[in-house]
Amino acid sequence: MPKILVTNDDGIDSEGIKALADSLSTLGEIIVVAPSTDMTAVSHSLTLHSPLRIEKRDEDRYAVTGTPTDCVVLAINILMNNTLPDLVVSGINRGANLGDDIHYSGTVAGAMEGAFYGIASIAVSLAGRERYDFQYAAQVAKEIASKVLNSGLPRGTLLNVNVPRGPIKGIAITRQATRTAGTEILVGHDPRNRPYYWVGYGKIAWEQHAGTDFAAIKQGLVSITPIKNDMTNYAHLGELEKWDAHWLKVYKQDKVDDLSKLDSTENPEHLY
Repeated sequence: MPKILVTNDDGIDSEGIKALADSLSTLGEIIVVAPSTDMTAVSHSLTLHSPLRIEKRDEDRYAVTGTPTDCVVLAINILMNNTLPDLVVSGINRGANLGDDIHYSGTVAGAMEGAFYGIASIAVSLAGRERYDFQYAAQVAKEIASKVLNSGLPRGTLLNVNVPRGPIKGIAITRQATRTAGTEILVGHDPRNRPYYWVGYGKIAWEQHAGTDFAAIKQGLVSITPIKNDMTNYAHLGELEKWDAHWLKVYKQDKVDDLSKLDSTENPEHLY
């Protein structure tokens, strides 16, 4: 049977990850490895300066004192003995991960880490801020996971899936929306009268264009957006190559001499 690694950023005790694991259990062998506490909005952070611990909660269910990225790394390299799963599914997140917000999302990062390993990966989120019913989102995740297991995904590509909270009217294949940042910062003072700052949700203005993940959710459609770990803006490469400065000599990659002499296994200093 296929091996499916399930993770999230809401924590091992989240209802969403339980619903997801239960739904996927008919597709393959499930191993759940998730943060021991809520790690919402940690993005793709990797813990390098403190030790991590793994706590076995149940058979094939583990809590990690780290981020979703840590969970995937430890799952593959420790718990699965360097054996790659056939699929990584991250979620089901409490709240949507749309547009530019995917850069903050630990849910998306968990799936992205799977893509780094060349594993077909899916991130699943349920729109809304309260009263979450994961039933339909879990069923959607199962159907998409089944399709991915059968058809695969291009290397380095993952699916970012968002499910509306209301009745599901259908599925849309979408692109990532963009938004105007609207962060709200609460300023307060502690008992010693020292100021503190609490970052919260502000008013966010989304682009109102058809074909985006945001537009699909507003229409009651499941949004499926293929995203990839290669963030290069290929359309702008040619413009940068036109730069002319006395301190800059631009090389096209195919004209650099002796590429064969480069050590592909050597890591740059201060890699992270």
